[in-house]
Amino acid sequence: MSVELRPDVTLTPTGSGAVVLDERSGRYFQLNRTGLHILQSLLDDRTADEIATDLSGRYPVTADQARTDVAALLGSLRTAGLVTG
Repeated sequence: MSVELRPDVTLTPTGSGAVVLDERSGRYFQLNRTGLHILQSLLDDRTADEIATDLSGRYPVTADQARTDVAALLGSLRTAGLVTG
């Protein structure tokens, strides 16, 4: 799954996750550490299944729930116009 940040979107890691700035609208979005991990993994061309397996190994969540969470975050990023692909 090839995902890229739009050219006018800036990702800035913070101590608790990251801030994403949509330079077109001036809107900021916050990601917690897990959200940042998911986004960075998507940007690194990892699949939802690979990310879900990783998350279920790190946290007390099933792979199915993790896949649902990855899909939900990706859907939110797309709806906000922050990523392409």
